[in-house]
Amino acid sequence: MEASLALSFSSPNAHLVFNILNSAPPSPSNRKPFYSFYRNFWPKSPKALTFSPPTKNSFIVSPPYAVVEALETTTESCILPKRAFSKLDNGGKFHSPRAARELALLIAYAACLEGSDPVFLLDKRVNAKKVPGYVFDKNSLLEYDHMSFSGEPVQVKSEEEAEELMKKNEKDSKNEAEVLSAPPKLVYNKFVLRLARDLLGAVVKQWNEHVLVIDKIIPQNWKDESTARILELSILHLAMAEITEIGTKHQIVINEAVDLTKRFCDGSAPRIINGCLRTFIKDYNSRIAAV
Repeated sequence: MEASLALSFSSPNAHLVFNILNSAPPSPSNRKPFYSFYRNFWPKSPKALTFSPPTKNSFIVSPPYAVVEALETTTESCILPKRAFSKLDNGGKFHSPRAARELALLIAYAACLEGSDPVFLLDKRVNAKKVPGYVFDKNSLLEYDHMSFSGEPVQVKSEEEAEELMKKNEKDSKNEAEVLSAPPKLVYNKFVLRLARDLLGAVVKQWNEHVLVIDKIIPQNWKDESTARILELSILHLAMAEITEIGTKHQIVINEAVDLTKRFCDGSAPRIINGCLRTFIKDYNSRIAAV
């Protein structure tokens, strides 16, 4: 089935062996953090920022991450919001379930591209030896925003304001790439690493069944371009596995899945993910009630 090609990895279990052929890297314009993380797999393409023709002395900027706050503050005068500190534990590491889901998504996506088992890949990255000379700037964790979503083009009043917005956007994108490519032990606490591993284990356990379900609920164009939808299908697998294996309330899981889609995917993907998961929940609850 097409869906079985979209999210693929190999596993010690013989029945969980899949392969991706001719898969292409995600577009750097709308999936920059993941693209930057896999810069060792493909040559890094230069990012192009374009302006639309000016209308009524305004410029329209379409950055990878639309930051509304940049219209009110410059990069130099931006004040770190108080909520940035609450996402770190006493050891200065991410400790929220949102961070665990994001890490699990990152690893699931990498496992597809590498053709490896996601749990094994997470363990490999967590236990990897420190690279000599590598220094991680912990300040990047304070500036990292799990709730930074892409969105509609931002309208600014002058070319100078547009330039400031682009500078801030480039700084934010560089910071996200720094965090997402850092050794997990430097970024996440033990709770996050354990939850991410549980999520990936749940994906592996439910893989065969959920591949068939996903093939029924995703739109036809996603099946036709399966290798271009690895990220979206990874989100579906993680969400469905968390509901069925870990037992998290589906309302929470769907909201988290939609937020991850808004953050790392483009276009109508958040709406489609929401619809697919609600269809899955309806059928899942019906099957549970019938037992």
